[in-house]
Amino acid sequence: MTSTLSGKVAFVTGGARGIGAAIVRRLARDGAKVAFTYKGSAASANALAEEIVANDGHALALQADAGDAVALSRAVDEAAAAFGKIDILVNNAGVLFLGPVDTFSLEDFDTTLQINVRGVFVAVKAVLPHMGNGGRIVNIGSCNAERMPFPGGAAYAMSKSALRGLVQGMARDLGPRGITVNNVQPGPTDTDMNPGSSDFAASLHGLMALQRHAHPDEIAGMVAYVVGPEAGFVTGASLTIDGGFNA
Repeated sequence: MTSTLSGKVAFVTGGARGIGAAIVRRLARDGAKVAFTYKGSAASANALAEEIVANDGHALALQADAGDAVALSRAVDEAAAAFGKIDILVNNAGVLFLGPVDTFSLEDFDTTLQINVRGVFVAVKAVLPHMGNGGRIVNIGSCNAERMPFPGGAAYAMSKSALRGLVQGMARDLGPRGITVNNVQPGPTDTDMNPGSSDFAASLHGLMALQRHAHPDEIAGMVAYVVGPEAGFVTGASLTIDGGFNA
């Protein structure tokens, strides 16, 4: 445990697995009390919370679908009630549907927007009444916001590109309160949804300067910087950590 975020309270959406779990662990290790949501991974979420508490941290797992505005707002309120405030919001929850535009279903398109874009806006709106001056808001975007080098990713790329405009606008709105708003844009990252050892992974590595997947902890490290005291002058930015995917 370190004291970089001592006294801070963080709220992370989609924090039970993958990049989200790495972010939850890192923020807790840096001294923050961390509340996080999960949709269906109750066992993983509870195990993660217990792990953090066992290491003298503070964690709270809350069931909430990021696509359900009422449930997500309720979870934010529960976290603020439990820990007294929210200083840091990390919008990590997201979905990835792939398919060519001629066969891509409208249902999958709507779900992509609902979770990857609308859910971010809902979480920010819910957090702001609990966030004082100097807060931090971070969205987990994607390097695909700037480059989509294979077919089938139009809707996903569109949703992550939307976060760039949203972040720039929100940074202006919240700047007078000293609240920073940024995107962290990972490239291919080794999780159960996108394993680093597969034929698809190998095809991605051929597009990269560093021919490997990121470890989730590497993404969490970028998030830790953006929410930390040294990044108080970073806002409205989309920070890419992609092993040269977009180089």
